[in-house]
Formats: sequence, C-alpha cells, structure tokens
Amino acid sequence: MNSLLEIEAAIMQLSGGEIRELSNWLQEYLNDSWDKQIEADAKSGKLDWMIQRAKADIDANRVKPLDEVLNNP
Repeated sequence: MNSLLEIEAAIMQLSGGEIRELSNWLQEYLNDSWDKQIEADAKSGKLDWMIQRAKADIDANRVKPLDEVLNNP
C-alpha cells in the first residue's frame, strides 16, 4: 500500500471490530508521536518561554487556584 486511497480502500474491507482496533492503534500512535515531540521540544528549549511566562504570572499573582478554575463553569 503506497497511497492514502489504497489504505482507505483496505480499511473499508475491515470488520467493525478490526476498525475499532485500528482506531485504537492509530490513537496510541498519535499519542506516542505527540509525547515524543513535546519531549524533544522541551529538551531543545522551545518550551522555555512558556515556563518563564508561567513563573512571571505566578510572581505577579495572575493565577487562580486549579480548583477554582475547574469548578467554575
């Protein structure tokens, strides 16, 4: 299988259970890829600006307790 159209056609031949298994596998694959990207970005310093901004917000008292945020619809 070399193209998206071939993959789509093959998926259409799967049973409902196989499609759910494929969906679960694909979600795990995407989750793992995301985790690896975040880890690489953190190691490279690409996320440092977010940490600095969060620290500045904390120092300036521009934050709310998590319970307040989660319980406030």
